Amino acid sequence: MYALIYFSATLALLSSLLYSVEAFVPNEVGRRAIDGRSLLFAAADTTTTTSTVKDLLSEMEDCKRILYKAAETKQEDADAVIDALLKLEKLAKKVNKADPSLARTTQQALSKGGVSWRLIFTTGTVDTQRKLGGTKINYFPLKATQSFDSSSEEESNWTISNGIGVGDFDLIEFSGDFDWTLTESSGLTKLTFDFDRIALFNGLLDIPLKNGQAASIGAKSGLGSEKNVALNKKGKRAYFNWISADDQIATARGGGGGLALWKRL
Repeated sequence: MYALIYFSATLALLSSLLYSVEAFVPNEVGRRAIDGRSLLFAAADTTTTTSTVKDLLSEMEDCKRILYKAAETKQEDADAVIDALLKLEKLAKKVNKADPSLARTTQQALSKGGVSWRLIFTTGTVDTQRKLGGTKINYFPLKATQSFDSSSEEESNWTISNGIGVGDFDLIEFSGDFDWTLTESSGLTKLTFDFDRIALFNGLLDIPLKNGQAASIGAKSGLGSEKNVALNKKGKRAYFNWISADDQIATARGGGGGLALWKRL
């Protein structure tokens, strides 16, 4: 009884703060625009490129320079960060098509041995923009941490957790499993996941979730969208289209179309 009261009160509190956290319960594929620029999913480049893998990797490093600075300072111009993310996304698809093994390198940088990332920058989703009255989200103000662990040789045992906290105190944390696939024809790398537990108040309450409950909680609390409930009913999982990961930063496009930048912890 008391656990349910605490749980409901916490969701009500967090819902007023966390509309912008697409990284925690991503939505179905959506569209959005920021300052007039389109953030639609980039179409696969079907033209033959003469660029070598080395050239593409060099271009990707050039894009990352401003992202490295943004992850450290949170002071870089938001439009410049978005431009770098968009360009990096296109280059990542090209390099994965040219050398599919590089997608696995990205996955290992993201999660091998257990890696945690702090959300630095997010463009949010259409739903997020609407709920915030058109206000755009850029540098994320709260401590939002995402962790991946692919230590197990069995992909079914790979784990993911997403939490929001104040200092060292975790207010809320979702945990579950994830998998990783590459579509070689497009160079698109997709990370799909689902949550099966939720912990509140630094683990004071640890509640198992049944199939579909994570999507339902997200929709009711404002952490996610009603679209996730529909996806779950179709047997589909939430996902990211992953862009990059290295020893400093990670980047991805959420299922709702928003772009995000994380800093490695």
